Amino acid sequence: MIRIRAFTGGGFAENGYVVACERSGAAVAVDPGAAAGRMVATLRSDGVRLEAVLLTFPEVPIWMHPGALRLYQALPQQAAAFGLTLAPQPAPDRELAHAQTFTFGESTFEVRFTPGHSPGHVIFVAHQDRLALVGDVIFQGSIGRTDLPGGDFYTLMRSIREQVLTLPDDTVLYPGHGPTTPVGDEREGNPFLVAHFGGRLA
Repeated sequence: MIRIRAFTGGGFAENGYVVACERSGAAVAVDPGAAAGRMVATLRSDGVRLEAVLLTFPEVPIWMHPGALRLYQALPQQAAAFGLTLAPQPAPDRELAHAQTFTFGESTFEVRFTPGHSPGHVIFVAHQDRLALVGDVIFQGSIGRTDLPGGDFYTLMRSIREQVLTLPDDTVLYPGHGPTTPVGDEREGNPFLVAHFGGRLA
């Protein structure tokens, strides 16, 4: 059984998540961002063991899809474009690949490759728990931006159609910004998807 705690921070109110396997006490941090300090405090107070940092877009391994590496390495320059300062990030340790399973404790994520917002974007699906951490692919009533470096609207729509809308309607999506939302609600009410049911706009 998975337990998720959300943390929001930074100038763009980005969401990060601590995902813990309740049986084993193992945990991963997903997209920690500006809320990393509060995540660390929570990990300590909850007494769970951090095993990895997972990035959709160090003392523990950092996992990332290789398609995201160029943008990840350019984060300080990207931050400067928004008037922010960011130090160079630590190099990732391991690669994520489509259809790979990532296990922590007794819990498992399926990795799904979802480019479009960025070239190396992935989502993490916990099928037994009916949840998915979707980063900036889809939000409640919206979709990820495609006007930033590496973005492509039609690629994003295809990712949503093939990798998100194929999940059961009661799967809860944990996005990079904003509240959680079930797949079924987005299938039926997301204005970017409704006009062509099931994201067929792509």
